[in-house]
Amino acid sequence: MNAVANANGTLAAALRILLVEDDPADVALIESAFAACDLPTELHLVGDGEEAMTFLNRTGTHTDAPRPDLIILDLNMPRMNGGEVLSAVKADDQLKAIPIVVFTTSAVDADVLSSYAAHANAYVTKPVDLPTFERVVSDIHRFYSTIASLPLAPSDLG
Repeated sequence: MNAVANANGTLAAALRILLVEDDPADVALIESAFAACDLPTELHLVGDGEEAMTFLNRTGTHTDAPRPDLIILDLNMPRMNGGEVLSAVKADDQLKAIPIVVFTTSAVDADVLSSYAAHANAYVTKPVDLPTFERVVSDIHRFYSTIASLPLAPSDLG
């Protein structure tokens, strides 16, 4: 994580999040929830799985992309779906330590099982009501920024 000034002027670590989401309404809700939770965030957005892999591999238009501390991943996307992204990330020695939270509308048991079998760190079904949606997004952020220990990127090791 990198340091940014928080509301009282002291340095706090910003959680670098890669949000892989193709629904503009969900993107807006997630951005709003992050802003409301008052925790430092460096949010990067990609709209599908192929762009997520370009970002993570620092190719194409993402050659200067930072390594995220956390990936929030929708399952249902065009081109390369979330399950394919999850499998590709967890099979890559340079990326597999990045925690991935599958955040999707699907509550189907097969999706939950296949996500955990592919080594998702969490599976969260998107709540349908706005207050719960915002609370869940805030809880994910709070957990990964204040409770969980996250691995350093190889470039941060010295």
